[in-house]
Amino acid sequence: MRRLAERAYLIYVPRIGRKPAPMIADFASHVARGEAYVLKAGGSLAGYIVTFTKDDAQFIENVAIDPAFQGQRLGGRLARFAENEARRAGLTKLRLYTNARMIENRDFYLGLGYRVIGRIREAGFDRIYFEKDLETS
Repeated sequence: MRRLAERAYLIYVPRIGRKPAPMIADFASHVARGEAYVLKAGGSLAGYIVTFTKDDAQFIENVAIDPAFQGQRLGGRLARFAENEARRAGLTKLRLYTNARMIENRDFYLGLGYRVIGRIREAGFDRIYFEKDLETS
């Protein structure tokens, strides 16, 4: 997962001026807590999602698709996986954030029905928080 994160997020380093949070994440802890899920395609690791219950919602901490597999709607598949996890847990909301300079991600989440609920400077990053209400989607 770490190598995939390095490949997927490398394009953002010049925009942000340093490695984005997913490139320095503690994947071992996420795996140990059962929060990390992988997606394979053609026998290769194509993507992953880190998602868990936080407060009253399913929280998506990180989603990455290997650049070799981008454009195949795998990110949407992982987002639907998180929605199913929320439903299974009896939750009606999903939340996530993305770096404000990752404009592609903003458009991606808006296209999936998320709405912006806030902007904050956090952990040294400018983040945009999103929410999706499963009851209305």
